[in-house]
Amino acid sequence: GEGKSTVSVGIADALNLVGSKTMVALREPSLGPVFGMKGGATGGGYAQVVPMENINLHFTGDFHAITSAHNLLCNLVDNHIFHGNELGIDPRTVRVKRVLDMNDRNLRNVTIGLGGRASGTPREDHFEITVASETMAVFCLARDLDDLKDRLSRIVVAETYDRKPVTAAELGPNGAQGGMAILLRDAIRPNLVQTLAGTPALIHGGPFANIAHGANSVIATNTALDLADTVVTEAGFGADLGAEKFVNITGPAGGFAADAVTVVATVRSVKYNGGLSLDEVNKPGDDRTGHIEAMEKGSENLARHLENVKSFGAPVIVAVNQFPQDTDEELQWVKDFCEARGVQAEVVSVWANGGEGAKAFATKLRGILDEGNDPVQPMFAADTGIRERIEHIVTNIYGGEGVDFSSAAEKQLKQLEDAGEDKVPVCMAKTQYSFTDDPKTLGAPEGFRVTVRELNVRAGAGFVVALTGAMMTMPGLPNEPASDNMDVNEQGEILGLF
Repeated sequence: GEGKSTVSVGIADALNLVGSKTMVALREPSLGPVFGMKGGATGGGYAQVVPMENINLHFTGDFHAITSAHNLLCNLVDNHIFHGNELGIDPRTVRVKRVLDMNDRNLRNVTIGLGGRASGTPREDHFEITVASETMAVFCLARDLDDLKDRLSRIVVAETYDRKPVTAAELGPNGAQGGMAILLRDAIRPNLVQTLAGTPALIHGGPFANIAHGANSVIATNTALDLADTVVTEAGFGADLGAEKFVNITGPAGGFAADAVTVVATVRSVKYNGGLSLDEVNKPGDDRTGHIEAMEKGSENLARHLENVKSFGAPVIVAVNQFPQDTDEELQWVKDFCEARGVQAEVVSVWANGGEGAKAFATKLRGILDEGNDPVQPMFAADTGIRERIEHIVTNIYGGEGVDFSSAAEKQLKQLEDAGEDKVPVCMAKTQYSFTDDPKTLGAPEGFRVTVRELNVRAGAGFVVALTGAMMTMPGLPNEPASDNMDVNEQGEILGLF
């Protein structure tokens, strides 16, 4: 939903206010969205983690360490090819891509190794944003240092000329995982900060939920579970992305499951999915001509998210995230809509009022947790194949009619099936703006098909990434980057960061 980080912080503060010892676990912000379109990821108003500027920028250097470790792996692959290529790596099949924690579309496709023999072997290469890298996924799914090294060693870096996979463990006499782990030794420890209200917060790791699995590290979540009675954590974007991946990837990897799920809903997102423009949904004042009609249409989108979360098996509650322009009638409309579908809902005003703005919600949530319902269960048995997983997600979660695999994806899938390596989780790389693979198709469309153009094996992370539509693993900056309005004054204070 919209405003998840802010609401997560506010709910954690509110749970502490109603007597439940609570911690919050969140992802670290990436510099890409900080300077791009989305902005920071520390919450907002009176529901945020601090120090905001430090967390949104370099923080403790975790992303630098992850970037360095991944680029070391890439460098070791090219270095092996340069120094005789004992493994017989086919340079055309190198899978690991260099990374940068920045949105830069110009680096999506590059040529490296130019300048003669001394400068390496010329080949086409690609950059990804750090949060889309396999090293980031491994970092966030590893339970401890030994598990981290084991997962790093399993990363498939390329293929030989006779099409056999080459792993990080095969690079050099002791593998690449040792050098990578050295760079990640300190980074693997969760970062402890606090909310404005003093609630302890663990912020660690930061994969996006559209092109990666979208949850903070399992080490941070398990640490919070050891220390607190209740842990609030966030799954990126909507129930079709972050929530589905939390259920099927993050939870099983970390050995935990959600006891309750909160869907964050807003009046303006319902209106937007009903056809109103962003200018119209953000407009203050009494002129609400056509707004209720738009809400009636856009509520189909919210209804599908609710049905998706209910299908995961755990209790669901909706936090109606209040914005300044919302009217009481509109907020009540969303609340009534949810409750008519058997889902409890409560308006929260945590941006304006901090934890006090979610005490009623926290009381309801605490009551749900005290009932001792069964936690969320993974959607698939361990022996379910990749094709079946993708088709089930598209038809049952997205609401689509079916899946079309490109010739390249079909070939990759057949190779995995023939090798008996297709019984692994799938991480769908899909636009966050739509249930379809077209970001402009809003609401709750039906009868559509999703195109899977490529499958990327992430053996270290333990899943396969299915790239759909036009999804890119290296974003670009928007027409008006957030950095346009940022500065540092003479006192060293950062301005315009949000």
